[in-house]
Amino acid sequence: MAKEIWKPGNMLYPIPAVMVTVADNQGNDNIITIAWTGTVCSDPALAYISVRPSRHSYRMIEETKEFVINLTTKDLAFATDYCGVKSGRDVDKFAECHLTREAAKYVKAPLIAESPVNIECRVIEKREYGTHDMFVGEVLAVHADKQYMDETGRFDLSKADPLVYSHGMYYSTGEKLGKFGYSVQKNKKTSNKKVNKTADSKSKKMSKKRADKTTDSKSKNIKK
Repeated sequence: MAKEIWKPGNMLYPIPAVMVTVADNQGNDNIITIAWTGTVCSDPALAYISVRPSRHSYRMIEETKEFVINLTTKDLAFATDYCGVKSGRDVDKFAECHLTREAAKYVKAPLIAESPVNIECRVIEKREYGTHDMFVGEVLAVHADKQYMDETGRFDLSKADPLVYSHGMYYSTGEKLGKFGYSVQKNKKTSNKKVNKTADSKSKKMSKKRADKTTDSKSKNIKK
């Protein structure tokens, strides 16, 4: 398989495209779309976002040391793109995208009510690299929309049709292929099928032997 060698770059795709909400101490807020985001650690729960210092939201994060990661869906694709190309210096993105502010539990920044999952974070570390600075946030609370709970009470984000970003394009996720660990999980149904198949095979062999025996017996009687 032939491959080309490219210059160094970020090709970790697809990745989530999230809308991050921020606020300052004067009560102003904003939404910024970010793709450079992810999990840092499971315990303690830590997440990060990387932001260009020139962005309007950067100052607000610096001021309050807080932000909210709002997951996006197929229905939020237009708003996600809009909040990534328009500046909060010029427009109220909540109003322009018809999004609803919802009060957070621990931080000043509002939640986006239309988002299926909202993750409240408080900055514990900032790393300055090059084009972007990375803010590592301690997760303070996670808000999950009840409409995406299944019959067992398990949260099923696939019902929301999550949005992902890949090399300049937005995509909705496809069908579920398996759960974590499915590659080594023993399939009971498959095992039962194998057992039943083996049993059926043995039964057929025994029936054939009986049939052959009966045929031989009849054959001998005819000869007599």
